[in-house]
Amino acid sequence: MEVLSADQLEAVHLTSLRILEELGMEIMSERALAILAAAGAEVDPAKRTVRLDRGLIDQALATAPCSFVLEPRNATRRIVMGGNRINFGLVAGPPNVHDCERGRRAGNFRDYCDFVRLAQYFNAIHLLGNQVCAPIEMPANSRHLDTYRANLVYSDRVFHCSAIGAGRALDAVRMAAIARGITLEEIERSPSVITIISVNSPRRFDEAMCEGLIALAQHGQAVVITPFTLMGAMAPVSLAAALAQQNAEALFGVVLAQAVRPGAPVMYGAFTSNVDMRSGAPAFGTPENAKANIAGGQLARRYRLPYRTSNASASNAADAQGAYETQMSLWGAILGHGNLIYHAAGWQEGGLTASFEKLVLDVEMLQMMIEFLKPITVDEAELGFEAIKGVPTGGHFFGEPHTMERYEHAFYRPLASNWQNYENWQIAGGRDATQRATEIWKKALKEYVEPAMDPAIREALDAYVERRRIEIGSGEP
Repeated sequence: MEVLSADQLEAVHLTSLRILEELGMEIMSERALAILAAAGAEVDPAKRTVRLDRGLIDQALATAPCSFVLEPRNATRRIVMGGNRINFGLVAGPPNVHDCERGRRAGNFRDYCDFVRLAQYFNAIHLLGNQVCAPIEMPANSRHLDTYRANLVYSDRVFHCSAIGAGRALDAVRMAAIARGITLEEIERSPSVITIISVNSPRRFDEAMCEGLIALAQHGQAVVITPFTLMGAMAPVSLAAALAQQNAEALFGVVLAQAVRPGAPVMYGAFTSNVDMRSGAPAFGTPENAKANIAGGQLARRYRLPYRTSNASASNAADAQGAYETQMSLWGAILGHGNLIYHAAGWQEGGLTASFEKLVLDVEMLQMMIEFLKPITVDEAELGFEAIKGVPTGGHFFGEPHTMERYEHAFYRPLASNWQNYENWQIAGGRDATQRATEIWKKALKEYVEPAMDPAIREALDAYVERRRIEIGSGEP
């Protein structure tokens, strides 16, 4: 879908170029400043400001791939970013966890592992987010080792790694290579991990994000440049201006990645929504957010870049607000043709909580979207003229051969929805969708099967984690 005309799209593009040429970005990393200066950017070392001319932008866009493949340890789970592909990612980053039986609590490693198991169980989730909940009982400087190991042991899907500094990023690359049984040289040619470089909007790239970007790009891994442009707070209040700022920040990150390693896989990221102007609180799943998701896709396609967007809600519970805000956000992401729809399952409370029930309800929505996107088959058998001919006027099709041949798989079968009549629903317990979601995630964890891993590979992973934990504890990066 397109919400911007060709002229409007060009106006946003040209305003973005003015931002990059006249205003520039503040870059907090000395290495990044040096790399950009060597690439031909105009660098003011005193102010840490970098300006880009449009020639540098065109040069970077010429080397950035229009699609790329990410290979997990199970080759059948590989995913394509770009083209006619949509991938759904698990929620990432919340400091809290919630379910309807145990309530809201601080993120912890046990719940982290259970979320990974659920992502493995539900096929609608294609990618693990970065720390689906923060295991805050673990040391902050080394817990990424434990979460990476959990990603690799309890799942065989692609995972997102932390880019807060080069050390965390490189640990992910090395551990993914161990899990695949390949060398660092081989993983550079066949990327496994992806990260999100969050821009400190407006117009600042902090040191940790720059260092993480540089480390992953050097090793041929994928980076997603994502401005955090909340209208009215970190971006202007008008959607057009916010899109121009988002676009400038995203293009700047693409230039930096390509300056590090031409051809490094990179994605155009978007996270434009608005705040509640009465309180300043972030709002998601709004009409503005949905339009921004669609417009972001137009911009990404203009530059022939894979597109990352998000599925988000501001609701504090897995309730009706959470559902309708999620649907608004999700439709915008689908119609914008996001190649990676991040936070697609489990996001609650504006990203402050990972919810078990919300994950199940989101999976229902994702499965329905997958079914919706399947093409309609129109051929002689599907047109069913003989079936129509065989049923008298006023009759029914329940017993027709055309029906009997197809009834088992004719329609989408819901995960959480209940289609019983009221009386039977009451007899069955009268549980609402959220209550049914509790039953579903508990059942899923009981049925979960850990994917097989070669014992030698597991030993090598464990040895790496222990060695790095000691190194980090002694102050090594």
